[in-house]
Amino acid sequence: MPEARLIVDRDFVLSDLDRRIFGAFVEHMGRCVYGGIYEPGHPTADEQGFRGDVLALTRELGPTIIRYPGGNFLSGYNWEDGVGPRAQRPVRRDLAWFSTETNQFGTNEFIDWCRKADIEPMLGVNMGTRGADAARRYLEYCNHVGGSELSDLRIAHGYKQPHDVKFWCIGNEMDGPWQICHKTAAEYGRAAQEAAKVMRWTDPTIQLAACGSSHRNMASYGAWEYDVLDACFDQVDLISLHTYFRNDADDMAEYFGVVELMDAFIKEVVSICDAVAAKRRSYKRIMLSFDEWNVWYRTHQIEHMRKPGWPVAPKLIEEVYNMEDALIVGGALIALMNNADRVKSACLAQLVNVIGPIMTDTGGAAWRQTIFHPFALAARHGHGRVMQTRITSPAYAAKAFPEIPYLYASVVDNPADGTTTIFAMNRHLSEPLDLTAELRGLGSDRRIVAAHELHSPKLKVANTREMPNAVVPRANADVAISGERLTVRLKPASWNAIVTQGAARPG
Repeated sequence: MPEARLIVDRDFVLSDLDRRIFGAFVEHMGRCVYGGIYEPGHPTADEQGFRGDVLALTRELGPTIIRYPGGNFLSGYNWEDGVGPRAQRPVRRDLAWFSTETNQFGTNEFIDWCRKADIEPMLGVNMGTRGADAARRYLEYCNHVGGSELSDLRIAHGYKQPHDVKFWCIGNEMDGPWQICHKTAAEYGRAAQEAAKVMRWTDPTIQLAACGSSHRNMASYGAWEYDVLDACFDQVDLISLHTYFRNDADDMAEYFGVVELMDAFIKEVVSICDAVAAKRRSYKRIMLSFDEWNVWYRTHQIEHMRKPGWPVAPKLIEEVYNMEDALIVGGALIALMNNADRVKSACLAQLVNVIGPIMTDTGGAAWRQTIFHPFALAARHGHGRVMQTRITSPAYAAKAFPEIPYLYASVVDNPADGTTTIFAMNRHLSEPLDLTAELRGLGSDRRIVAAHELHSPKLKVANTREMPNAVVPRANADVAISGERLTVRLKPASWNAIVTQGAARPG
């Protein structure tokens, strides 16, 4: 039986964990908004048309920040269309998803929904058909206290208090030819620099993220990041990363390799950011916002994204996730936590229906997809600081990545309440993995609070309307702790969250 060992020490901390890494994404695409979070007339809808069942599942999922309104939709969006009296809002054709946009849900509704869900809003500005002036006007509408044309317009719309949105994205995937008015790195870098400048003049308290490459396989990857940051380094705080995981070969051993590639992607972009800083002899460090990531490949074909007749909220890329996909999402969360020193926000794309952890029937039920569960457990227990880990584990070779250890793990320690959580995945497909974890200096009075195990002997099984609980976390009884030494048997192809607790202590 394979064995693995994990060691952490209270004096060796990677970084505090920014809770924004447990973010999600809501775009005006398919049924994410209409029929997803917003559906007047639904049996659970409140007075604003927000689905109560989706709100409850969102609170359970636990996202801390949500990016809005896109996505590709952003590059053709006029924010003014989605504010003010609904009867006066224009109906427009959306060229991003070849749909009709009614604009019955816009910025103010999104802010209200975030407040009800207890989630921080993240807004994007259109750098496709628009630019710096529209960006600073949108920011003024949202954040200025009053006494100007746009802040007074917000007040007239019924929002006396500013929305006070702190996190802003300067465009979306501007390197992609599929993007409305996509740009070269030089064009975008210059435009981002000017947009960031006037946005900071409008509200100096905000954080700004520039667009990185749309994905790691873009021909311009690397050069794009360098050239963009070379133009706007002094004005931005973060750069974005996007990736979607695929299992085209239907080979789970190979599929696990995408998580290693995600980790490599993060480290490569960090190196590029630091190269731009080195050129300037600057101590400033650009942080990373992994603001689009998920499994997406079954519904990736373009015919799924262009429905005839410009429909309102058509079914688009409604990926059905199985146990394999839940493992990959769990692994990606571990990768994000293990890079907490530079990854300061991340958004699972998207929240509802459109490659989402939550699925709904319009007018009917809502349920949790398999990928819901690792995210909810990580968001619930990922508080505090990420520890440096020393891991010894057998490994295997794959085409996707040359060496893939069977054990993939992260340890998050919260001195404030004495909890230490081990997030661990066994990537062996047929054998349990016996793990010994030494939690040095974290207290000999520790006890097991919970041992959540996500596992199914059928890797292709999915949660559906008819079987919503085919894959759910269960308790792992094969775990014990004695002093600072924990032992656990991890089932084959399983993702685990093991929560221990001792006395609270200074950080």
